[in-house]
Amino acid sequence: MAYVITAPCIGEKFGECVDVCPVDCIEEGEEMFFIDPDICIDCGACQAVCPVEAIYHEEELLPEDNIYMEKAKEFYANR
Repeated sequence: MAYVITAPCIGEKFGECVDVCPVDCIEEGEEMFFIDPDICIDCGACQAVCPVEAIYHEEELLPEDNIYMEKAKEFYANR
């Protein structure tokens, strides 16, 4: 399981999540940040500091936000 960054992050590039991640699994994309689901250790540090409340555990995603998990997987698959 992993945390997922959702729509409120689009266009916001605060980056506090990157600074607190103990495993460096968050990277900046063109429009938003992404969490690598294969590296995330589910610590929740990123969620606690997100100023736009865009980060959710994948089990807590609303159905319409599942697309952001897929976008993160696609982002990291293309690396």
